[in-house]
Amino acid sequence: MEMQQFIEKLLAAAKEQGIDPAEAYVSAGSSFSANVMQGAINAYNVSTRQGLGLRGVYQGKMGYASTQAFDDEAISQLIEGVKEGASLREDEDVEEIYAGDASYPTVDSWSQELEQVSAAQKLDACLGIEKAAVSSQPTVTQCSGTRVSTVSGEIRLCNSYGLNLHHRSNLYLAYTDAIAQEGDSTATAMAFQSGRDFSEVDPQALGAKAAREAAEALHGSPVPAGSYRIILRWDAMQSLLETFAGIFSAENTQQGLSLLKGREGETIAAPCVTLMDDPLLPGGFASSPFDEEGVACRTKAVVEAGVLKTLLHNRKTAKKQGVASTGNAARPGLSAPVTVAPSNLFFQPGALSLAEMEARMGDGLVITDLSGLHSGANTTSGDFSLLSKGYLLEGGKRVRPVEQITVAGNFYQLLKDIRALGNDLTFPASGVGAPSVDVGTLTVSGK
Repeated sequence: MEMQQFIEKLLAAAKEQGIDPAEAYVSAGSSFSANVMQGAINAYNVSTRQGLGLRGVYQGKMGYASTQAFDDEAISQLIEGVKEGASLREDEDVEEIYAGDASYPTVDSWSQELEQVSAAQKLDACLGIEKAAVSSQPTVTQCSGTRVSTVSGEIRLCNSYGLNLHHRSNLYLAYTDAIAQEGDSTATAMAFQSGRDFSEVDPQALGAKAAREAAEALHGSPVPAGSYRIILRWDAMQSLLETFAGIFSAENTQQGLSLLKGREGETIAAPCVTLMDDPLLPGGFASSPFDEEGVACRTKAVVEAGVLKTLLHNRKTAKKQGVASTGNAARPGLSAPVTVAPSNLFFQPGALSLAEMEARMGDGLVITDLSGLHSGANTTSGDFSLLSKGYLLEGGKRVRPVEQITVAGNFYQLLKDIRALGNDLTFPASGVGAPSVDVGTLTVSGK
């Protein structure tokens, strides 16, 4: 049956069975991806998905269930699943179905033109990216992977109060990972492009960028251990922010997984630091007019001029703290309990280019890559010790590539030590973005 008809029948049946209020959440979409290796397509995938999650209050507790079938049998199974889930709940936290807001912002995350790009166009772009990478630098003869992918998705949220919300989005991603080799030295570098206007994809520029950075990273070596002035280039800074984004979640503070509990109004970062969560960001990968509880989204500064203004809340965490939801409810799965997640989270960029930041810093390191983020970062204490790559600066000029070093510090302290933010804010196909950042001094373990 048609989806809206199925939802209406499901909510009516749920109410008859004592599940009231109830909410249906539908997630659907399609994806395309193609991989190139040595001039040939070595992987090609086209897929579609559609699923529905039902949650509702039964005998005072919230239950969850999900399905990928949409018939009368699925309705019965969903209802029984919610009843069983509610009966097994042991926590005392009260979740509620939201009746909705009076109005919602307009967010356009859909490109009809992107939907009309043919598979042949995507394959040509993918082949062209790899060809450009291996032809633009003599030390680059192959790529470890080149991919072009597109993804489209839509969500629908309907509940017993008559709320009926719908949003759809799509985007493309093109990237390559070039491998440079010279003697016994090997280096890799990735370049990517993403957005909603496929006509902006420039295979030649994308491939050449990856190849150039890989070639420049050849013959890297450690630096002596010590304390160094550090600039985290936008990609390294983005990785670090994404790793520690959870410290701004009210859910994590309430569970003792963040050190920011009760610190709203305190200075937690340098005066030049403003951290935004903007679900209404034009072109943002996580832009949406409503969160996954149906709360209207709004732009807010999480940190403004160094001061913690708000944590990120869903309705449950907001009720515990006696504040309003910030519209950051998220669903990790169709039948998973609602949690908290950022939307488009990013440091407000500054005025300086990376070259200007390097010149101003003089001597130090520019870190371009951080690895070991899952094992080398404690997302509660803020401590991190991460294998890193980059290049050495002397007198503001690039001297040589650096690798096989470990950079260590504490994220909470790093926020306070930031000296400047660059103008190169970048979102690498993610809702978390960052510019290059002068983070002051960090400890480096090298040779």
